[in-house]
Amino acid sequence: MAKSERAKALEAKQKEELKARKLAKKHSNDPKDWGTIRQIREVHRVTKEQDPKLTWYLAAAFLVPFVVIMALTIWLSWGQWLSFALWTLLAIMTGFMGWTLMLTNRAKKGTYKRYEGQPGSAEVALSMLPNKKWFSTPGVAVTRQFDAVHRTIGPGGLILIGDGEPGRLKSLLTSEKKKHDQVLYGVQAQVIQMGNGNGQVPFDKLADHIKKLPKQLTPQQIEEARARLRSLDAMRPKAPIPKGPINTRGARKAMRGH
Repeated sequence: MAKSERAKALEAKQKEELKARKLAKKHSNDPKDWGTIRQIREVHRVTKEQDPKLTWYLAAAFLVPFVVIMALTIWLSWGQWLSFALWTLLAIMTGFMGWTLMLTNRAKKGTYKRYEGQPGSAEVALSMLPNKKWFSTPGVAVTRQFDAVHRTIGPGGLILIGDGEPGRLKSLLTSEKKKHDQVLYGVQAQVIQMGNGNGQVPFDKLADHIKKLPKQLTPQQIEEARARLRSLDAMRPKAPIPKGPINTRGARKAMRGH
C-alpha cells in the first residue's frame, strides 16, 4: 500500500512537472520553444512593421493560383464531384504554397530593411545561409567602434566578413586572415567587405554571394577546419558584438518548416 502511494505521488509529481514545462514553453520568448503557428504569426507581425502592404501581397499570392485552378476545375470537372473535390484541394494547397513563399520573400526583405546599417548586421545576413552547410561565428574580432569581423565556413571555403568602416577594419581583417591561415594550414581565408562601395558586397546580397562561391571544401575538410577554429577561438575572449539584430532563428524555422 505504501509503495502504491509513493507511485501515485511520483506520477502526480511528473504530471505537475510536465504541466509546468508546457506552461513555460507556452510563455517562452525563445523561438526554439514556439510551435509553427506561433512562429508564423511572429514572422507576419514583425514583417508587417516594415511592410504595411504585406496583407495585400499575401492575399494576392493565395488568390491568384487558387482562382486560376478553380476556374479550370469548374470548366473541366463540373459534375464529376470526386474530381472536383480533388482539384479544389489542389487549389487550396497551391494557394497556401504561394502564400508561404510570399511571406518568406517579404520577411527576408523586411529583415534586411530593418537591420541595414546597424552594427553587427552582417550576422543577420549570415543567418540566412543554410545552417547544415555553413557554420558561422559572429564577431570573432570587434573594435571599440563595433566594427566587426565575422566568420563563416562551408563548401565555398573559410570566409571572413568585414562589417563596418573599411578604413578601421583594414588592419583588423589583415590580422584575422593571418591568424586563420596559420591555424588552417592549406585552407586560405577569403575576405569580403560588406558595404555599398566599389569592391564591396551589399548587406542584402551577402548571403547569396557566399552561397554562389565555388566549392572548395568537402564536409570532412569542413569538420577538420572547425576543430582547428575552436582552438583558435579558445585563445581569445568573446568579442562584445551587439546582439540586438540577431534573433532570426525562429523566423527561419517557421518559413523553412524545420
